[in-house]
Amino acid sequence: MRDLRGQRATVVGLAREGVDLARFLSRHGVSVLVTDIRSADALGEPLASLADLPLRYALGGHPVEQALEADVVYVSPGVPPTIPLIQEARARGLPLSSSTQLFFERCPAPIVGITGSSGKTTTTALVGRIFSAAGRRALVGGNIGVPLLGRLDEVDRDAWVILELSSFQLESLDQSPHVAAITNITPNHLDRHPSMAEYIEAKANILRYQVPSDWAVFNADDRGSAGLQTRARRLEFSLSQAVDGAVLDGERLTVRRAGRSNVVCQASELLLRGRHNVANVLAACAVASAAGIAPDAMRESVTTFAGVAHRLQLIHVINGARYYDDSIATSPERSIAAIETFEGESIILLAGGRDKHLPMEAWGRKIAASVHELVVFGECARLVEGAARAAGMPADRITHAETVESATGIAHVIARKGDVVLLSPGGTSYDQFRDFEERGAHFAKWVRSLAGDTTCGQ
Repeated sequence: MRDLRGQRATVVGLAREGVDLARFLSRHGVSVLVTDIRSADALGEPLASLADLPLRYALGGHPVEQALEADVVYVSPGVPPTIPLIQEARARGLPLSSSTQLFFERCPAPIVGITGSSGKTTTTALVGRIFSAAGRRALVGGNIGVPLLGRLDEVDRDAWVILELSSFQLESLDQSPHVAAITNITPNHLDRHPSMAEYIEAKANILRYQVPSDWAVFNADDRGSAGLQTRARRLEFSLSQAVDGAVLDGERLTVRRAGRSNVVCQASELLLRGRHNVANVLAACAVASAAGIAPDAMRESVTTFAGVAHRLQLIHVINGARYYDDSIATSPERSIAAIETFEGESIILLAGGRDKHLPMEAWGRKIAASVHELVVFGECARLVEGAARAAGMPADRITHAETVESATGIAHVIARKGDVVLLSPGGTSYDQFRDFEERGAHFAKWVRSLAGDTTCGQ
């Protein structure tokens, strides 16, 4: 393992991973310059968290000459690779790396990597729970919101690291995990990736460097990832097909290996709602099976797992109407999955945010067919309304709001006993919030305020 001491490094981007990386590098004797497009005033919290370290800063832009006085340039996941600083670094032949790449290089434990257009956070969290219940020492992190580079001293060869990996983290990675899983690949992040082909190419990096002793877990029902290749051993999961891995056999979640089947649980025993979440549980079971965990060790974890915050999370019941936070739904497809979870119920959908340049036709049809009232907000409000109206939704069932807060207030006025008020935006949060978590947290706060802070569920 190469010694970092004495190296000069530039860290581009000061979000969660950038903060963790800057601290790690500085503590290992690296001279660090941090650059971010945001000003010092906008970076108050991350700067305060690094105040004890001898870091240098270039904020409010990316000064090329100053930033490239480095041995290595570390690029944070949210930074587009097309910015002039990165382009010039490539032209000069400067090594480009990332927090994820550095973690892979220095991690002594086997890594389970999970990616996908949707479902990867739920699957990652559940895999971590299964591993812990089975007696494996597991650290869970990555794109799930927990950078792990700063916790490397807790990792030894007897541990397991469970990483959620986004396309942004994968696109420059030149290593693959021991167990790699792809939940699905559907159009996403096309505001960042130039084409669907390049988005798929980034996702494929999770498999590209695997060796025959590794494992790859695929969704047999997903056309988007069906053509991806791996040299690793292969397992699959499916809601409808009899594959080697994990399958839904009638209403039974079953692990099938070498012609033998073992039931994990009944679908009705899951706390998670929605058919898409059954697929997530199957994915987690297939991953656990690849790591040698027996089906009977999976049962308790999958039947007691209530999900992750901001993913169809019940926030409150007010006058008989249930309010759900699905702020993670930053694409039309994820919002469709949420609507399908409540099919046949009276849904008031809160949708909008910033457009990711994804097709909305199917979403519009689902809204028109299944949503009772639509409240649109944010930059892409008109686009969402247009998709719903093109599919036949009457204009008098659509209301405009400027913000998520005002949309929540409108929904509260409309809602009646038995209704489902569903924040499932279908767009990113960046027009109004730092990320989907902040959007969901504010939604929850506003809902509880409307309820007068009474106990959830009463």
